[in-house]
Amino acid sequence: MKEHILNSLYQVLLTRKGADAGESYVASLYAKGAAKITAKVTEEAGELNAESLRLEKSLGDEKIRTALKNEAADLLFHMMVMLAYHDVPPDDVFTVLEGRFGKSGHAEKAERKS
Repeated sequence: MKEHILNSLYQVLLTRKGADAGESYVASLYAKGAAKITAKVTEEAGELNAESLRLEKSLGDEKIRTALKNEAADLLFHMMVMLAYHDVPPDDVFTVLEGRFGKSGHAEKAERKS
């Protein structure tokens, strides 16, 4: 079975921890720490949200749909940088999602509060 792209990406991101920050974008983010990585995740989430709102107004616009996909990829990438920075493998996140699967979002949220 083919390895999931997020697991493959995570492995590459881990190798960037030892890379030169002048030669690796990811290493430069790691060198600046969690605050910079968090800012990039927030920035990318905002860009994704903007494309979503644009697409809602122009549902048939393939250029905007493509922009939405690209921004989603950017957000996932930077989220993966954050997880790798903190040594949290994607499989740990998948396990959380699997545990929530089939539950009402309202019920799951209430369980977390108790």
